[in-house]
Amino acid sequence: MTITSLRQALGDGSTTAEEVINGVYAKIAERGTDGVWIFLRDQEEVLREAALSDPSLPFYGVPFAVKDNIDVAGLPTTAACPAFSYVPEQSAFVVDLLRKAGALLIGKTNMDQFATGLVGTRTPYGICRNVYDPAYISGGSSSGSAVAVAAGLVAFSLGTDTAGSGRVPAAFNNLVGLKPSRGLLSVRGVVPACASLDCVSIFAHSVKEALDIFEITSRFDDQDPWSRPMPPLHARGKRICLGVPECAEFFGDSESERLFQEEIERMRVRGYEIVPINLDPFLQTARLLYGGAWVAERDHAVGEFIRNNPDQVDSTVRSIITEGPRKSAMDAFTGLYELQRLKAATAPVWDNIDALLLPTTPTIYRVQEVLADPVGLNSRLGTYTNFVNLLDLSALAIPSGFRKNGLPFGVTLVGPAFEDRLLAAIASGADACRGMIPLAVVGAHLSGQPLNCQLTERGAVLLQITTTAAHYRLYALPTVPPKPGLVRDSHHGATIEVEVWNIPVKALGSFLSLIPHPLGIGTIELMDGSWVKGFICEPEALADAPEITVHGGWRNYLRDR
Repeated sequence: MTITSLRQALGDGSTTAEEVINGVYAKIAERGTDGVWIFLRDQEEVLREAALSDPSLPFYGVPFAVKDNIDVAGLPTTAACPAFSYVPEQSAFVVDLLRKAGALLIGKTNMDQFATGLVGTRTPYGICRNVYDPAYISGGSSSGSAVAVAAGLVAFSLGTDTAGSGRVPAAFNNLVGLKPSRGLLSVRGVVPACASLDCVSIFAHSVKEALDIFEITSRFDDQDPWSRPMPPLHARGKRICLGVPECAEFFGDSESERLFQEEIERMRVRGYEIVPINLDPFLQTARLLYGGAWVAERDHAVGEFIRNNPDQVDSTVRSIITEGPRKSAMDAFTGLYELQRLKAATAPVWDNIDALLLPTTPTIYRVQEVLADPVGLNSRLGTYTNFVNLLDLSALAIPSGFRKNGLPFGVTLVGPAFEDRLLAAIASGADACRGMIPLAVVGAHLSGQPLNCQLTERGAVLLQITTTAAHYRLYALPTVPPKPGLVRDSHHGATIEVEVWNIPVKALGSFLSLIPHPLGIGTIELMDGSWVKGFICEPEALADAPEITVHGGWRNYLRDR
């Protein structure tokens, strides 16, 4: 149950969307009461939706789930508190984007109540347990979202991440957990935990699949005050440097320590430079999340409901959130000033490294251990996650081997804001730094198109999906496979969709040798005013080629045709 395998099977006809959906519901029924789901959509309703879906859509027939603090029109949102339940009329922005891309929503998943916890035990809907050993926690707060993917019930899922909720369950269930830069995925339609810090996160089986979902969902939302567009990205010309802690804390877990050291060595062998750093200012920042005034932001979100319904709320969650009113305006400013000091203290670290390589968690615990010490052990799990959103950083959790007892271990790459794709490139093993050149593609080399493999086989990394400046015209060339021709017309042009890929200099020669007449590589102006190398066409080839500028891009033309 992966996006890649489903696309292949649906594309070659070896399965149908109907068979996929029937298989999903059969497997859910087979697992029985497993604490994964809060609400399932009616199977027949999903089948009708699949029957009406367009097979050319990028996520056609791919089943997914969302955490139950993310709105889906017509389904209750509970945030794992039945008394809090409401039925939204509109789905969250990110849910709409995925469904428009053909993805099929199966249901809403269990979670630590009000997204307060990293353990997956703070819920009245049953504890969602680790896929590899049910005696152990699944991690939270996005527990059900992670287990739904790890158990093969859906191909991917959405969670949320304020303190690590999109990374800890990924590590405990051998998944990729992408915590995007704040604001790149809209949080409109998400029950807030700390609104200024919240992110929608992605669980998938591979970095590439997580990045595919990211490309669909990272759209600016002008109705979300926290939304931010991805700024233009530029090529790198130096070796990638990864910072690792001078002294890492594992709370006595020698297996975690061993596996982390093995991951450091793997990164070194791949060619990345390893730089020891002092992690103290990052760890000091982490303590602000629950020890400072940010707990008042949780109270702002749901505190009034909790005070009116104290018996309906998990006791641990209630004790944490109801600390909020004890924080004063003076406490809030004290916290902001301390955070600003710590931002200044951590800023120089990024002058010497491109990303941090950290254990996702220091260790893992059994369910009974967490129930006996719900706050203390939870705090330990957030050691390397709690500071990320406070410092406005991006993060990507990836699997990194297994303990001797069969439980998975994971590491996280952490980078500055908007370095999400760089983290993905590092995690994929692509050395995204040794002389990369941005290259704009406009047709058959776009993602999902027949010649895209010519880029990916050479280690190219997708930087952004954007458009040209409004000075270009597009034509459909009579080639095999079909390709467009892009020409500049400063007086009668329009914007044309392009993808910008970072391609290694060492691979550029072999790539250029594949480009046939009448196409070539020139310099293209993007919508932000920057110029990059990209595909252009010799004007003489346009005499018998129909103009398709009105479609705004090659993909639109193919769809409309």
